[in-house]
Amino acid sequence: MSPTAALLPDRLGGAPDGKRALRLWLRLLTCTTTIEQTISQRLRDTFDTTLPRFDMLAALDRAGDPGLTMGEAAGMLMVSNGNVTGLAARLKADGLIESLPGPDRRVQRIRLTLTGRTRFAAMAAAHEHWIETLFAGLSDTEAEDLTHLLERTKRSLQPHTEPTP
Repeated sequence: MSPTAALLPDRLGGAPDGKRALRLWLRLLTCTTTIEQTISQRLRDTFDTTLPRFDMLAALDRAGDPGLTMGEAAGMLMVSNGNVTGLAARLKADGLIESLPGPDRRVQRIRLTLTGRTRFAAMAAAHEHWIETLFAGLSDTEAEDLTHLLERTKRSLQPHTEPTP
């Protein structure tokens, strides 16, 4: 057992090593949930916005001036077209995004307005600071090691999560 593992509470009551994968999954889930809840609360308190709205603005920021179709945005955010449509309507009402004509009337593109770019830049800077603060307890080496381990974990998941034809 690593020295770090000895410091972590065992919520499975001393489960045998056969439960190692379950313990790992629960720790990953706990960390992810804690970070997501913290960031969500800070976005609400500081910018009166939600994490899904922030994610949509981030996707549009990455897309730049050409913007995204609603379908592209849905794919990037891994949500339904209906969810993107609702998000887009609220962001348009707030003046943060605008619609662009698509190649035909069925395809609508959206992009950030100047106000949206300015507001998102402030949110992104705060978000980056919050994330840095949340991970400040890890040394550079620990953060790098964890990143590599999570990359390996992601690769090991792929063969088991790919849709079957």
